[in-house]
Amino acid sequence: MNVTRAVDSRISCRAFLDTPVPKQTLIAILESARRTPSGGNLQPWLVHALTGPTLAQFLALIRGKLSMLPTGEGTEYDIYPPELREPYRARRFKCGEDLYATIVLPRENKPARLQQFARNYEFFGAPVGLFFCIDRSMGQDQWADLGMFMQTVMLLAREHGLHTCAQEAWAIWHRTIADFLELPPNVMLFSGMALGYMDESAPINSLRTERATLGEFATLHGF
Repeated sequence: MNVTRAVDSRISCRAFLDTPVPKQTLIAILESARRTPSGGNLQPWLVHALTGPTLAQFLALIRGKLSMLPTGEGTEYDIYPPELREPYRARRFKCGEDLYATIVLPRENKPARLQQFARNYEFFGAPVGLFFCIDRSMGQDQWADLGMFMQTVMLLAREHGLHTCAQEAWAIWHRTIADFLELPPNVMLFSGMALGYMDESAPINSLRTERATLGEFATLHGF
């Protein structure tokens, strides 16, 4: 699969098959992702991968906590700016509406929408859950490097016939995740990611989000 096809076919998959991902496939993806660029070659990314009994144990822990803390533990950073301006606010709103439309959940059916959102905390049924972490001493530039690393992982997953869903939603469980993974105090969670084989029959995976036209985000100088 070439890079253009990988970029075009990558989506936020929200329904996975329970087919296991071979260990060697995951290793191949992470080995290749090491070549992701980073300023000064700091390589600020740290990854934890869970599957099998370990993943099941973790998800059982989260299910137990969700019943007591449905909104989680709070986040260590703002996932979105507190005052999201246009056109970004409208884009986010439309993405949500289009997503719930695929599974016919109208806006007024808030309980069902919340139930669907809670699927984040099951990794949408994926057999592999990834957590991406970073040293607390790192700044915005290194967070950008970590984002590039995650993008590389997502594109390499497509090369292996896999799909992913990047999930900053996991940030609300940063304390529980840090305890479970035994993260040192200087390391913080940034994002989770579901990894596995897409359930092609799931309506929710039919979503293809709209993208801005070239003229809306690019200015060409001297061409």
